[in-house]
Amino acid sequence: MRSIWKGAISFGLVTIPVKLYSATEQKDVSFHQVHREDGGRIRYKRVCTVDGEEVPYADIAKGYELAGGEIVVLTDEDFEGLPLSTSRRIDVLQFTPAEQIDPIYFAKSYYLEPDAQGAKPYMLLRDALESSGQVAVVKVALRQRESLATLRVRDGVFVLETMYWPDEIRTPDFGFLDEDIEVRAQELKMAESLISTMASGFDASEYHDTYREALQQVIEAKVAGKEVVPAREEEEAGPAVDLMAALRASVEAAKREREGAPAKPKRAASGKAKADDKAQEEEKAPAKRKARKSA
Repeated sequence: MRSIWKGAISFGLVTIPVKLYSATEQKDVSFHQVHREDGGRIRYKRVCTVDGEEVPYADIAKGYELAGGEIVVLTDEDFEGLPLSTSRRIDVLQFTPAEQIDPIYFAKSYYLEPDAQGAKPYMLLRDALESSGQVAVVKVALRQRESLATLRVRDGVFVLETMYWPDEIRTPDFGFLDEDIEVRAQELKMAESLISTMASGFDASEYHDTYREALQQVIEAKVAGKEVVPAREEEEAGPAVDLMAALRASVEAAKREREGAPAKPKRAASGKAKADDKAQEEEKAPAKRKARKSA
């Protein structure tokens, strides 16, 4: 890994020099836009919408659009007076239990490695933080943006997780929240039973990106000149008509899957269907007794 930032954790009067690394990477298959005829790469030019001329990168500035469509052009001097920290410090503001921070605030994760002579104070703060069961709330400036963040310990290493500011979290405003929808106690109990049946310890290695793997196979087949066979489309399940029956069937299927037995689809019979079956059995019973008497 290559460090993308150098700075220091400021903890009281203690300063811990650190290097910062991206803790995650996306494995998406990347594509280029190309000319269908000859595979040539498509290039884009920076063209001014006023005079139609191509603009060199050195002449490009930042512009803020007003409500009426007017543009306010900002220069480098305008940004120099802003209160953005350039000291490259990770300032510890407070310590708090991790469960008090909603995961929706977390944006991106980074690893911190001790730099220079910072190994001992790094390990000291790491061990103290891990034994406390809390996380450190910090403030840091990365890539021309100041962010709140948390410091926690994972596999013996500090993880810096940048956070969104409170006004960047959207409030859910959906119509169904104002509707008076009744959930029956039996349905709730069956749903809880389904959750209990499917509950297990989380192991991320059990899951993988099937779409990316299939796409990679398509690319490899193209390279090898093989025939590409389209993937079969799975039938989409419709909404459950009988919620209780669907929950009950889901619980039974989850139990079979956990026990290792092959899951067999079982259609839940409605009350009318059960009554019809009972009536048919009662009609057959006299006929059977009459047949025995004749014999």
